[in-house]
Amino acid sequence: MSISQSSAQSRGVESVIAGRVTSDGAGVKLTRLFERSLQQRLDPFLMLDAFGSDEPDDYIAGFPDHPHRGFETITYMLAGRMLHRDSAGHEGLLERGGVQWMTAGKGVIHSEIPQQAEGRMAGFQLWLNLPAADKLCAPWYRDFQAADLPRGADAQGNHWTVIAGSSHGVQGAVQRAQTEPLIIDLELGAGASFWQELPPSHHAFVVSYEGEVQIGARKVPVQHLAILDDAGSGVALSASTASRVLLVAGRPLGEPIAQYGPFVMNTEEQIQQAVADYRAGQLA
Repeated sequence: MSISQSSAQSRGVESVIAGRVTSDGAGVKLTRLFERSLQQRLDPFLMLDAFGSDEPDDYIAGFPDHPHRGFETITYMLAGRMLHRDSAGHEGLLERGGVQWMTAGKGVIHSEIPQQAEGRMAGFQLWLNLPAADKLCAPWYRDFQAADLPRGADAQGNHWTVIAGSSHGVQGAVQRAQTEPLIIDLELGAGASFWQELPPSHHAFVVSYEGEVQIGARKVPVQHLAILDDAGSGVALSASTASRVLLVAGRPLGEPIAQYGPFVMNTEEQIQQAVADYRAGQLA
């Protein structure tokens, strides 16, 4: 196990949650791993969806034009191709292994439409809250192709992609000073283990999406989310078979959360203003 984990205490698993099968957009089938009931517990993160299917009818209609305000979306593609267009003039083709990072800020209307008629489409979308002071910032967008994402490897056969934050000296593609998100796609070799340092103030969770990982005495099955407790200077993961997980952590904002569908603000009055601005055609 890398780093000096022998002298460090690993966080344990507070609870393991099974994803809920649902649909969104124009009928895209997905698994919702968490949403409103856990927003305070997993602050600064607001929602996580996993999508994955070989059946075109499960994804082909995609996500036509819809608005957002007050947070960021991070879409990570594991398979397939998705075209993004938004009202701020951004456009990008998201392909296998790539990441789309969008800051909705004061408001944006965007679409995400599959660019394939068959084959597998799979990935994740994570919602990251913005602090109150930044909720009405200018929209921002960037695509990262797979080759653009920093990666690390170790002697045990582990490989990891750092989407945000840093891990074992590898600086991620995106940094955010207020929420300090850490987002790692970790491939564990059979019989391997991995140690990741975590600031004591950060909320953290792990999602297993291939194989099965173990944290202490707890196993995390596929399509389950494990909320980590707050005791320990990091987390130790192990796997008996080759496995893949998302490891996510961030510094909580500790601010009120008001949500109405695609708008996430701090007060109900701000939500009402967001709805009024959208209806008046005043989003970016």
